This record gives sequence, structure tokens and C-alpha cells, in this order.
Amino acid sequence: MSLFGLKFGKKKLKEEERQLQANNRDFNLQFEYANNSIKTSKYNFFTFLPLNLFEQFQRIANAYFLFLLILQLIPQISSLAWFTTVVPLVLVLAVSGVKDAIDDFNRHKSDKHVNNRPVQVLINGMLKEQKWMNVQVGDIIKLENNNFVTADLLLLSSSEPHSLTYIETAELDGETNLKVKQALTVTAELGEDLQKLTEFNGEIRCEAPNNKLDKFTGTLTLRGEKYALDNEKMLLRGCTIRNTEWCFGLVIYAGPDTKLMQNSGKTTFKRTSIDRLMNVLVLVIFAFLALMCLILAIGNGIWEHDKGYYFQVYLPWAEGVNSASYSGFLMFWSYVIILNTVVPISLYVSVEIIRLGNSFYIDWDRKMYYPANDTPAQARTTTLNEELGQIKYIFSDKTGTLTQNIMCFNKCSINGKSYGDVYDMSGQRIEINENTQKVDFSYNPLADPKFAFYDRSLVEAVKLNDVPTHRFFRLLSLCHTVMPEEKKEGNLVYQAQSPDEGALVTAARNFGFVFRARTPETITVVEMGETKVYKLLAILDFNNVRKRMSVIVRSPEGDLTLYCKGADTILYELLHPSCNSLKEETTEHLNEFAGEGLRTLVVAYKSLEEDYFQGWIRRHHEASTALEGREDKLSELYEEIEKDLMLLGATAIEDKLQDGVPQTIETLAKANIKIWVLTGDKQETAMNIGYSCNLLNDDMEEVFIVEGSTSDDVLNELRNARKKMKPDSFLDSDEINIQFEKSSKKQIIIPDEQANGVYGLVITGHSLAYALEGNLELELVRTACMCKVVICCRVTPLQKAQVVELVKKYKKAVTLAIGDGANDVSMIKTAHIGVGISGQEGMQAVLSSDFSFAQFRYLQRLLLVHGRWSYIRMCKFLKYFFYKNFAFTLVHFWYGFFSGFSAQTVYDEWFITLYNLVYTSLPVLGMSLFDQDVDDHWSMVFPQLYVPGQQNLYFNKVVFVKCMLQGIYSSLILFFIPYGAMYNTMRSDGKAIADYQSFALMAQTCLLIVVSVQIGLDTSYWTVVNQFFIWGSLSVYFAITFTMYSDGMYLIFTASFPFIGTARSTLSQPNVWLAIFLSIALCVLPVVGFRFLKAQLKPTPSDKVLLKIKEAKKRPPPPSPKRRLRRTSTRRSGYAFSHQHGFGALIMSGRNMRPKSPFATTGTFSPNSDKYKHKGFILVRERRAFWNLSAQECRSRVCSLTGDGGRRICGKPLTVFPATLSAVCSPAGFVGVGVILSTAFSAVVLRRNHFDAAGSHLVASPPSIWSDKAPQPLSPVMKANPEFQYRVSQIDDNILEET
Repeated sequence: MSLFGLKFGKKKLKEEERQLQANNRDFNLQFEYANNSIKTSKYNFFTFLPLNLFEQFQRIANAYFLFLLILQLIPQISSLAWFTTVVPLVLVLAVSGVKDAIDDFNRHKSDKHVNNRPVQVLINGMLKEQKWMNVQVGDIIKLENNNFVTADLLLLSSSEPHSLTYIETAELDGETNLKVKQALTVTAELGEDLQKLTEFNGEIRCEAPNNKLDKFTGTLTLRGEKYALDNEKMLLRGCTIRNTEWCFGLVIYAGPDTKLMQNSGKTTFKRTSIDRLMNVLVLVIFAFLALMCLILAIGNGIWEHDKGYYFQVYLPWAEGVNSASYSGFLMFWSYVIILNTVVPISLYVSVEIIRLGNSFYIDWDRKMYYPANDTPAQARTTTLNEELGQIKYIFSDKTGTLTQNIMCFNKCSINGKSYGDVYDMSGQRIEINENTQKVDFSYNPLADPKFAFYDRSLVEAVKLNDVPTHRFFRLLSLCHTVMPEEKKEGNLVYQAQSPDEGALVTAARNFGFVFRARTPETITVVEMGETKVYKLLAILDFNNVRKRMSVIVRSPEGDLTLYCKGADTILYELLHPSCNSLKEETTEHLNEFAGEGLRTLVVAYKSLEEDYFQGWIRRHHEASTALEGREDKLSELYEEIEKDLMLLGATAIEDKLQDGVPQTIETLAKANIKIWVLTGDKQETAMNIGYSCNLLNDDMEEVFIVEGSTSDDVLNELRNARKKMKPDSFLDSDEINIQFEKSSKKQIIIPDEQANGVYGLVITGHSLAYALEGNLELELVRTACMCKVVICCRVTPLQKAQVVELVKKYKKAVTLAIGDGANDVSMIKTAHIGVGISGQEGMQAVLSSDFSFAQFRYLQRLLLVHGRWSYIRMCKFLKYFFYKNFAFTLVHFWYGFFSGFSAQTVYDEWFITLYNLVYTSLPVLGMSLFDQDVDDHWSMVFPQLYVPGQQNLYFNKVVFVKCMLQGIYSSLILFFIPYGAMYNTMRSDGKAIADYQSFALMAQTCLLIVVSVQIGLDTSYWTVVNQFFIWGSLSVYFAITFTMYSDGMYLIFTASFPFIGTARSTLSQPNVWLAIFLSIALCVLPVVGFRFLKAQLKPTPSDKVLLKIKEAKKRPPPPSPKRRLRRTSTRRSGYAFSHQHGFGALIMSGRNMRPKSPFATTGTFSPNSDKYKHKGFILVRERRAFWNLSAQECRSRVCSLTGDGGRRICGKPLTVFPATLSAVCSPAGFVGVGVILSTAFSAVVLRRNHFDAAGSHLVASPPSIWSDKAPQPLSPVMKANPEFQYRVSQIDDNILEET
């Protein structure tokens, strides 16, 4: 039964197999399957108080204060009122409770938003709108285009041919490419007929709920027949329906049983390492407190036995006390109450305030605000700030976190010429930015307006009808598996299984080769305005071994051609020997492209003989229908025909990184932070991004790839990698191996191991599954943690969490996980710190995170600035707080030896009450909220300053012991100097001042001034607020002291203010102030001396960096020029196919084809129309032919080359100015020129291949390049050649004059 949200009764048996019937809720209810409601919150209305108090009392200090409260309720031992503990304890619990309640309320809101989404459910033959939370196992629901999938569904039917359904799985595996699911034929017949769907009563038997995203096994029994079910027929929660008008599905798993929720992990209570350390220290302090109380209690027992027993007339024992030993026992507990200030409850109040203040700094930081989508940074929890300053491992998602999830056609190489770079007039390559002028594609009405390209020379080559260029783009428009969608004429949308293919086809579309439509047998392309229908004869599909795909097509002219694209390492082996020289040039370009982190593909073609092809296609048909060895036979046939290819060139696609990702990673690496990328993407894609964002580089000794398919293979690969990195790690004398042998049952913490170089590790999800098993996980964590970078690809959401948990388990390090999708939620929850990016993949990651912002680059500011400052401030606060309270409390201990161990307090009770609350609270809060050793600029310039936080150097057990010893030393000074100064002392008028009140006032005044000076020494960054708090606190102390010790207060509250006149009589004596200054000097000078000598003789790395910063501030260096971060590389194989193997066969079968678009073969454009024709030209070529000629000779030579006497060109009369010709012909004028001067006042370069062999006649007809409108910018410096070096000069409008 359920009561207040809690379940009682017998425990539910573990599900072994799921059985359900469609449209039969009564049958399914007997199994008590979960409904579709999800719950990510921790509390409800009734469980909040007990669960939250249970979590808060896990803090030992809170439990300690509760124990103190109980002691104070016992009159015999209580020396302080009970409310002095109750009020602060309730305040601390209330502040933490309210904060936790707000966090959980936000989670409830998120759950409510998801649970209340509407969906159409088939009930009693009608579609009714229901909330997601009310959907049950066995229901049939209808989903429409762009709907989120409600639960894990068995696809029954859809609007698409053959009941195909297209889905996007970005929130499950991070991939944005579309995937295809197909229903069983027997259920596809149901269509959208509600009557048939209502009568559908199939019975499903399948596996129990699990977290395996890529696996499903089950059977459907319908009308006595059994049908096998697999993952290809399942729509999982977290997916989005795309390009499918409607589909129907049967709910198999709902709510917490869905694979998405099974991978989400649990919401855990996160505590910082400082919190955990404080728990240990509080235990140490308790032990120290117990020791002090025991000593004082024993002292009391001895004193009462030896002296107090005989003084009972003057000092009678308390009621019920009848022996010295019992008196000592009671004094033990009295001293526990008096000395409890070694751990004051105000410590925890202050900690919460400091964390809250530092959280606001993150929220208010304008440098972490992203204006593009109005997203500020947000600290979603206020308890983990200082942990940001101790991060050692970052676990990052790839898609949407490091990348923008956008593919762009960036550069290409065609026939040995590289395109994509932009040059200025002096021939210098310029960096492309938002101000760079884009190529104008307005001449092409079918161009994609979002496509951007900057190198005009490629457009010119297309318009010049350059044969290799046309063939290159024709290949891109034909060789792919993209599906076009054209619901409105000219409005083409490409649906690509691989985003790379989508980018290539879009590039071909903009350059005039528009892929318009496809059927199982044809591909329709609009080539330069002319619609052509190619016959599709075969698709030679991609797989991970072939690393290429090909198509064989017949052109309208009847030519048979094979077009192929793939990884350069594979295609280079298949090229015809005549391509060797072109291959060398293309290789140079590929190296440049890969050096910039671009994803490259090589493209090639082959003309086929008719007779050979007919024989090959017959054998292909036989192989494709073979019952045995089908894949091997097809592979052999593919290898046979894909030989002697002719190289066309290469493509370079940019998987656009988020702004500043390479720089951020470089900076974080300098801070000694190791970055692991955990992605659902395939290996090649993940490695490409690793190179492009500077995670991997060619300076690494080696990048190990672990892809074993068995447990033994994975173990051997990991061990071989470790052997290369650190051979000594296999010796019996190795420290870690010895530790393993000694502590086989105990939890092992693996210390950091140094490799003999810089290495990277790439491991696939399949291999990772073996590596995470018990006997291999130690090997994995040892090998991986020696590498600078680790990339895990094809991993499930749960594996991401397991990897994070593995590092947490074996390394004494703080971890951070960052991601933007639902597939990252589990690792965000598992890591010490979870960061969500407000990206394109929904808000699930943000809602589960501790901190959130919009761009990955803000992570360096979050860690290096806010995290480091928060950590340093918290450490300074704790050191100072423990010091001041030890100094304050231990004076009571020394006083006990002089007061008969009677639990008499040294100070005035009002001073004890106000010491932590008023006198010392604001100065330490001021330091803890505003202090900074260096400003944010230098924190980013010197990331090495972050390292001490990782090593926990600023506050640890050793530092705590030092604070304790300093506090003990100060307490000795603060007791014995005032005691000695007051002992038998007379005032100037001869009256004695050696009384308890004068001593107490002097001791507390010394204490307050000493701790105020100490905080001044600890403060690095002085502000008006710090000054005000320190001087203000001292002023308030003296004001309150003189007021409370005044005659008026005594007369009003005689019992409460017994120190009448003490302040004015004591603080007016010079010897008292002398003693105060002596106490200050003795307490402070050793600290100053120790810090000075330490900085001079044994400086820490931080001290050295701070010294550099001081020098840099005195002599600021000139600003370094901004450089573009480029990676030099010889690596090329950056190909990236993401589509599923077998998609080509699906296209050829026609099962995924829609009815032919009415616009598929209509609508043309032609750049050769009158609108785009240029008007005429003058050709100037081969500089040596024009040296030292007179203007007239030069003109006559030029005119002879035009073939029209120079008077009329293309029907246009023309005049050439002599001055222009002499400038052109002068040997000092240009190195060499090849220019078309157009009467449209623009210019274009003619290249060497436009001339005949002799170089004297133009082969190509005048190309149509420019519009009649404005003059266009001129082309860049062309490739140098000993014979022809062409260059375009800026040409004035007056060079040509129409007559």
C-alpha cells in the first residue's frame, strides 16, 4: 500500500520477462508495471522534513550541537542558557532546508512539465488526448512529426512507405543524423485505421527493462503466428520523430522502466571534499575537546579533594554533589559546554553565507553571459563552489558541448588546386571572420541561403565550365544516400543520415549541381540550370571496413560512370597510376586541411565499359541473393570494380566547434586538468574533434586505440599501452603493485603515475563494457589516467556514469562532468560537479546540473576564476576561523588551573555571546567574499595558479594542525601576558586593579585586537568593505564595552551587567595598553617572520607565479598579436560517415521513397542567360612578350590577341588607354599578368588551362561571370608557375571606356 508517497508491503519481485497485451489494460495491470510518470525529485511534502534532517545530521557538527543542546537542558551541568544553542542550530538547519527545498521544488516543476505533456492515446476506438503520466504499458498512442517519443514503443505503422519512421536520437546518443525504424509488415497493414488498431490484440513477450540502448529482444504473437522483434522496430523515449507525418506505437516500457530513465542515474546528495574533511576535523576537535575536559575534570576532582572539601563553608558543593569524584564528573560536562566554541555553530552559518555570496558572483558575471540566446551563467546549487577550485578530471560530452552540431563545407581540392582560402591584394592569406564578404549565390535560385563560402575563384571555375570542377560537384550531387524533400517549389530540404553528406550535397547545390529528387532507379540533378536524370544502377554501400561508398550511374548521354568517395588512406590504394602527380598535390592539401582540424574525404571516378558492367551487375545480383557468404561475395565484387579510379580531389568539412573551445582546452591543460571526452559518436568522428580542438595532436608519442572484442583482447591492449608509457609499472617493486598485494580487500586509492611522454587513449563502447568489469577496471584506470587525453566513443549514457564513478573510486581527485543532452544526465549526477550547457538538445542536462551556462568556453572562467577564488576564500576562512576560536577558547583552559577548575568563564558573558556573532563575523565574511590573490585577468593568464587547489594545499590536515598550534600559542600569550600585567598591579592613584573584571576586560581586548590584526595579514585584496568591517568591528566592541560597563546599565540591569566601571578604570592605564601591544607583538611577529622566510627560502610554485605577476604589473609587456590557433599535422584520414550500414540497399529497394514531388523536374536557371553574361575582355598574357614595348606596340600586340583588332569585343566598342598598357607592360609593373578587363568594369583571372599548348590562343569561350551591377572584388594570387605567373591588380573604372 502507499501512504504519503511511501510504499509499504511485500517487496516487488525482480522482473525476469515482460508480458503484455495490446489494448488490454486489465490484463497488464496484474503485473504492476510502472506507469509513464517520472520522478527526479528527492522529497515530497511528507518526506521532506525527516529525509532532509537525516541528510543534515550526517554533518557531525550538527549532531554535536544537538548533543550540546541536550546537555544544556540538564541544570546540574549547564552553565549557559539552552536558547544559545537552539537558535543558531535551528537557523542553520532552516537555511539549508529552505535551499534544499527550493532545489527540489525546481525538480518537481521539471517533472510536472514532462509528465503533463499531451499525447493522443487510443481508448475505446477513439484518439483521446491524455497526459504523459497517465499512459500505461499496452496502450497504443499516435505521434506526429517533431513530437517527442512518449515512452519506449513498438512501432506499429506510419505515414511513410513501408511504415518507415525517421527519428533523431540526439538526446540518447548525441548523434543528430536521422535513423530509420521500420514496422513489421503484419502491423504496417493497420495504417491509421482506428478500427483495426482498436481490434489489434497482439501479445508481446520481451526482455525485462534494462539500460542497453542498442539492444531489444522480444516476440509478437498475433493470430497464432509469432514474429521476431528487435531494436530496429523500437522507438525509445528521448527520441524525436522527424519527416514522418504520423506513426502509431505500442507502449512496451513506461516511465522509470524506459531505457532513457534506466540510464539517468540517481539524484545523490553531493558534498564537497572540504565538507568531508571538516567532518574528520570535527572528530579530531571533539577528541581534543574531550581530552581538555578530562584534564580539567581530573584537576577539579583533585582540587576538590585536597582543598575544596575544606572550603565548603565558603564554597559549598552544589546540591546532590557529595564527593570530589562526582564533582569532577559534573565539571567534565560543564567544561564541554564552555569549551564548545572550538567548533562554534556560527562556523556553519558563515560557510553557507560565503557559498551563497560566491554563487551570486557566478550568476552576476557578465563575462559568462551569452547574449545570442540571452543566457546567463547560473549556480543552481550553492554548496559546491569551492569544489570548482579543485577539479582534476573533466568528463565532457562532444556533440553540442565541444561542437555546435553544425557541419560546414569549408574547403576543397580539385584537380590539384586548393579552394577556400581568401587573399588580399598583396597575396597574403587573410583570416575569415564575420566581416569577410561571402560569395554571392543570387544567380542560383535553388541555392541554400544559409550556405556560406568565401573563395570566389571556385565560382569562377564553375562558370568557366572547368571540366574537373564540374565533374567534382557532379560526384557530390550523385554519390550519397541523402533524401530530398520539396514541399514548396524551390524550397529544398535535405534529410541526411550523415551530417557530412548533407553538407557536401548542399555545397554541390549552391555551386550549380542541385540534387533535386530520387527514385529507386533514378537521381534527378539540375546541372547549371539544366535538369538531368541519371539512372541509378548500383549503390556500393559504406561500412566500417570499406570506409568508402560508391554509386554507379548512367548519364542521359548513356555514359556509365562509377563515383566514389571515402577515406584517403583507402582510396589512394585504388587509384590509377596516372594519378600519382595529382595525388601528391592533393596530399599536400589534405595535410593542410587536416592541420586545421577539418574532416576530409577523397573523391574519385571511373568510366565503365558497357560489356564489363553487364557481366559485373549479373554477378552482383547473384551475390546479393546468395544464402551463404553474401557479405564476402559482395565485398569481393566491390573491390573488383573500385580499381583504377581517377582522382578528382578532396573535400574538407568543418564540424564547427563552439567558440573558444581549442583555447579553453589548451588553458585547462596548463592548469593540469585532464579532459576525457565521452561521446556516443563513432570513433573517427570523435578523433577528428579531438584533433580539431587540440585535445589530440601530432606531438603526442602515440594515441592508443583500444577496440578489442573480447575481455582478453581488451586486457592485452591496455597492458601493452601501459608497458609503452611506463615499463617499470610491471615490476614487483612498483609502489602500486605492492599496494595491490597488501590491500586486496580494502579500497585502493591509486596515486598519480607519470608516463614517459605525452599519450592519448581512444576506447570504443564495446571494449569499454569489458574494461569496466571488476577484473579489468583497475587496469583501465591505471592506463587511462597516465594519458593526457582519453576519448571514449560509442558509449551509452550509463557507461558515461560508470567511467566517472570509476575515477571517483580509484583516484583521490575531484571530477566534473559537462554536457548538454539527456544522454549526459547520468554522468552529470555522478560527478562531484555537474555542469549543464543550455544547448540545442533540450534542458534535461541543465535541470540535473549544479552549474549551467551557454558555451563551453565559459568553463575556464568558472574554474580558474570563480572556482579558484571560492576555494582560496573558503580555505582562508577556515584557517582563520579555527585559529581565532582556538585562541578564544583555550584561554578558558589555562584559566581553569587558576580558578580551582570550577568551570568559571574568563570573559564577560556578553563578550562570549557577541564574539562570534558581532565582533569577528563581519571581517572574516568580508575577506571570504571579496578577497583575491590576483584578479581575473591574471588568473586566466597563469593557469598554473590553479594547481594548489587540486593538491588541496591551502587547507588540509597539516594546515589545520598548524592553525591549532598557532591558536594554542596565541592563547598562552593572551592569558599569561594580561595575567602577569595584572598580577599585584596598582593604579597610578595607588588603588589595586588586580581583580577578575579588569583581567577579563584586558584579556578580551588583547584577543580581539590580535585576531583583527591577523585577518589584516590574511587579506590580499583590500576594499572599502574590508576596511569598514575591521575598523567598524573594533569600534563596535569599544562602544558596546563602554556602554555595558557604564553606571547606567548597571542601575537598570544590575544582575546582567556586573562589570560596572571596569572599562574606564582599566583602559585608562598606560601599563594596560603597553601589555596589550606586547601581546599583539608576540602573537603576530612570529607569523610575519615565518611567512617572509618561507617565501624567500622555500617559495611554492604559486609564490613564483605571484612574483612574476608583480613584475609584469610594474613593466607590462607589449600586447602580443592575436594569432589564429592552427594545428600542424600530417594526419589525414579525417573521414566521417555516420549513416547506418545497409542504407544504400534501402534506397535501392525504394521502400523509403515518397511519391514523386511535383517539382522534381521543374524549375530551371542558367548562369549563361543574358542576365549573367559578361560583355567583353582584353587579354594580357606572358610578361616577357610585353617587356620594353612602346605603348603603341603593346596595344597592337594586345589587340592581335583579342582577335577583333581591339576595336569591338563581343559587339562592344572599346578604347584602351596607352598609360594603362605601359603600366601593364612595364617589367617593374607586375611579375606577370593574365587579366580579363571587362566592359562591365570588373575583372577575372584566366588560368593556364584556358590556353592551347602553345599558349597563344584562348581555348575556352568568354565565360559568363559578372552581373551588370556593381564591380566585383578581384581574384587572389594564383598558384605560381615559372612560365605563367598570374596576378590581378585593382583596376580603375577609367581603364576601360565605352565609346
